[in-house]
Amino acid sequence: MKMITEGIINLNKPKNMTSHSCVQAIRSITKIKRVGHIGTLDPQAEGVLPICIGGAARVSEYLDLDFKKYRCEMQLGLSTQTQDIWGETTRDVREELAKKAEITRDCVHEVFASFVGLIEQAPPKYSAVKVAGKRLYEYARAGAPVEIKKREVFVKEISIRKINLVDYTVSFDVTCSKGTYVRALCNDAGEILGCGGAMSSLTRLASGVFAIEDAVSLEDIRHFDEEGINSVVKPVDYPLVHFGSVVILSEEAAARFVNGGYLAFSEAFFDEEPAYAVKTPPIPIRGEYKRAYKAYAAKNSEIVFLGVAFCDENHEKFKADKVFFRGNI
Repeated sequence: MKMITEGIINLNKPKNMTSHSCVQAIRSITKIKRVGHIGTLDPQAEGVLPICIGGAARVSEYLDLDFKKYRCEMQLGLSTQTQDIWGETTRDVREELAKKAEITRDCVHEVFASFVGLIEQAPPKYSAVKVAGKRLYEYARAGAPVEIKKREVFVKEISIRKINLVDYTVSFDVTCSKGTYVRALCNDAGEILGCGGAMSSLTRLASGVFAIEDAVSLEDIRHFDEEGINSVVKPVDYPLVHFGSVVILSEEAAARFVNGGYLAFSEAFFDEEPAYAVKTPPIPIRGEYKRAYKAYAAKNSEIVFLGVAFCDENHEKFKADKVFFRGNI
């Protein structure tokens, strides 16, 4: 059996390992050079990290609609440069909190409830967000001034799991849009409460359709044979759940599609409509995503994924935005 050379592995990233190191590990195990990841996790964080092998990395730009779910613990009374407990401390009032006992459970619930919905958030100065071609952490490490503008992010849900008013920690789950920084939520909550706050642990429970219950560890992958690795590689179209689906009816039309040609609606069967063709998405999206489809065709009695198709605004014809199929129809 040959190893699958294109697809996505739902990796359970361990703590104290960079996302890039995980990519290198998968590259070493599979002997495939073209490997990448979807959605960076900080070294101290753990959990779901989708790893793309082969051309699957090209699907990542279509995942803006995916929600991510995290389990986080934060420390109240502590502020740091990086907004987590591993950064340089800028403020520590934990002893004062214990003496004054001013923070209540109701206060914490009220603050976190205010984060639900479409909110503005400033990304941490120690983050990979680019400003004028440079990462924010590059400015921070150089001590150079930079204007950090707030961005709109969407928090679908926050559920507080535990509030410990002995050591002043809060544990919560949050489901949010791409680009949301959970440590910024911790920092902002601490600022509103007037005592500061820093993230102390983070686990990504889900990224779109990839859930931690189905994730596989690096150690398991290292012990897999080729059949075992193949069994955990998801197909390229697996995460495209917000797009519709269309089946191209003839070999000639399919060949024209993969070569960048336009197809009329009559040359295909539209099996499923895009999730946001009619309903309003919770966050701003590209207009094309409202008329985006996964395109398939029959080959040797099997249905194969060809690529992502965008319809024109009048819904009269469609063509490939990206082709993933390799070979002859």
